[in-house]
Amino acid sequence: MILLKRFLLLTGALLIFSCGNKSEKNNNDWQVLFNGKDLDGWIPKIHHHEVGDNYANTFRVKDGTIQVNYDDYDTFNERYGHLFYKKSFSSYHLKFKYRFTDQWLKDAPSYTYRNSGIMFHSQDPKTILKEQDWPISVEYQMLADADDGNPRPTGNMCSPGTDVIYNNELDPRHCINSSSKTYKWDIWIHGELIVYKDSLIVHIVNKDTVLQYSKPTIGGGVANRFDPAIKIDGTPLKEGYIGLQAEGQGIAFKDILIKELD
Repeated sequence: MILLKRFLLLTGALLIFSCGNKSEKNNNDWQVLFNGKDLDGWIPKIHHHEVGDNYANTFRVKDGTIQVNYDDYDTFNERYGHLFYKKSFSSYHLKFKYRFTDQWLKDAPSYTYRNSGIMFHSQDPKTILKEQDWPISVEYQMLADADDGNPRPTGNMCSPGTDVIYNNELDPRHCINSSSKTYKWDIWIHGELIVYKDSLIVHIVNKDTVLQYSKPTIGGGVANRFDPAIKIDGTPLKEGYIGLQAEGQGIAFKDILIKELD
């Protein structure tokens, strides 16, 4: 009996040790995409400019955040910009925080007010043409209260040059609103995105699941002046690049982490 008790105690200790190591290993699976100091590993692409040209220091690091900043702009001139991480991802869990600033260029389209996003399953930034406005991608769209009394949910889906299946059917809308509430513009919001290749996609806002859809494919409209060799409609989107959006509205991003999934 004494030997049996010792065996059970030893087995239990080994199980606890094993579980502890497994948990620690999982925690280490999170990769830091933004180091809080500089834009190392990130590639800018701004409409009217070549890949790698961070026009007027649009994307800059300030106070440990990546900031979309228009201090050095005279006019917006449709300079829709994106800052892409250098690596393509397929199945993953992305976490980030964002907060709008009070900066907005009044010659930008009105819909860009307190509006930004994170593009994913995007084409390689090296394939985006100089005069192409948006990358062929799917967007986790962010909105904030516009002080007009109208609801503005965040964590929505927009689809430049792509299609998705929503409620078991192809949805023709460019943007699909989430179920989130409307948030003030000047507070940090915790966003999450879970992507399983070309299968299920989940949007999360402040730990609440607010939108689910599936089967992203190349198709639809909105993106303009792209290379037709890249936009082959009907092609499943199983992987792609992640990009932070800049379209006339100031915003800051921080705590950008990713865990790749099986």
